[in-house]
Amino acid sequence: MSENVLISGAGIAGPALAYWLRRYGFTPTVVETAPAPRPGGQTVDIRGVAREVVERMGLMHQIRDRQLHEKGLEYVSASGRRAAAFPAELMDGAGPVAEIEILRGDLSEVLLEATTDVEYLYGDSITALVQDDRGVQVSFRRGGERRFDLVVGADGVHSKVRSLAFGAETQYVRNLGGYGCYFTIRTPESLDHWMKIYTAPGGRWVGLRPDHDPQYARAFLSFRSPELTYDRRDVAQQKALLEQRFAGLGWHTRQVLDGMHEADDFYFDSSSQVVVPEWSQGRVVLVGDAGYCGSPLAGHGTALSLVGAYVLAGELATDRNHRTAFPQYQQVMQAYVEQRMELPPGGLKMAMPMTAAGIWLRNTSTRLMTSRPFRGALAKAAAVKPDAIDLRDYAHPTQEADGVTTGLTQSIPSRE
Repeated sequence: MSENVLISGAGIAGPALAYWLRRYGFTPTVVETAPAPRPGGQTVDIRGVAREVVERMGLMHQIRDRQLHEKGLEYVSASGRRAAAFPAELMDGAGPVAEIEILRGDLSEVLLEATTDVEYLYGDSITALVQDDRGVQVSFRRGGERRFDLVVGADGVHSKVRSLAFGAETQYVRNLGGYGCYFTIRTPESLDHWMKIYTAPGGRWVGLRPDHDPQYARAFLSFRSPELTYDRRDVAQQKALLEQRFAGLGWHTRQVLDGMHEADDFYFDSSSQVVVPEWSQGRVVLVGDAGYCGSPLAGHGTALSLVGAYVLAGELATDRNHRTAFPQYQQVMQAYVEQRMELPPGGLKMAMPMTAAGIWLRNTSTRLMTSRPFRGALAKAAAVKPDAIDLRDYAHPTQEADGVTTGLTQSIPSRE
């Protein structure tokens, strides 16, 4: 029996997993390095089978209330003139902008509100894990030790749980050759519900996305670069690096950089993939970006977190045995993870060209793809690749062909 579960990370995957574990009768505890829930953040989307997970959680109404309404992606020139556009409806929400777009902090808030009966430990982190046949002895940064049956790493690309139980980050994290940051600024123009990106030679993006308040925008700066050496905790150093990379560019770059220095929600990181061959080690398991991350370029990180949390909790609830549940969780998720970690054609080279000629080629090909003769083909391309997973209903048992009952026999009440 594995009942007491420690989850590291209170972003998306952690609270989602806590929600399902609590419904299935487990006692989850969530530890989070940040001193409090993090508001705002970048815009994320909920698409594909993740929407079904949200429906089963009974949280779609709350998410719809907080979602942002974006018309699509617009590439602009240095003067601000539209160079190409990708309207959201062209691929039925399967393109760069999905039907349901929401601020990461807003989605996290919905999940936190749904898990008020879960213990959250803010401003702390795990410093050591010692496993034995009966559980895991956990040491915390702020002092003290506690014992849990299982430990879950839901703490992102730079997972502390993964480094403690699986090995050094360099074994699992691969930089794709890019870096990016996100923060909130006063908007320098009316976005009219469009995400706008200015691409400059040298593989540089300056972007703005709508906020709930039309006076503000979610800004992002991205650039291609070989591996950089920097202190992940030194925000001033990171901002100085961005000033050097983006100074003198057109469009609203100067206003974005000025807003960056005033922003209190600045976040900077590499564009990296996370590939972990085996997602569990004994009583420790990974979920979301800690175990499988395709990078911001691939997208789908939120969907993978929500679906991964659902499957992991469901498999644990099926027989309460981590020795069988952890391998089954990976087996169920593997094809879906591999599918959603695939990078778009051309990768960073196509999305962020180094030359003016490359930018012209990308814009021209985007205009061609979205022109009327090709719109039907785009819709078909989105429709022919359904999510590579059958979302099992763990809350309601089913009779398989051999007569074996699967799923949970208990009645699980809905939040709605």
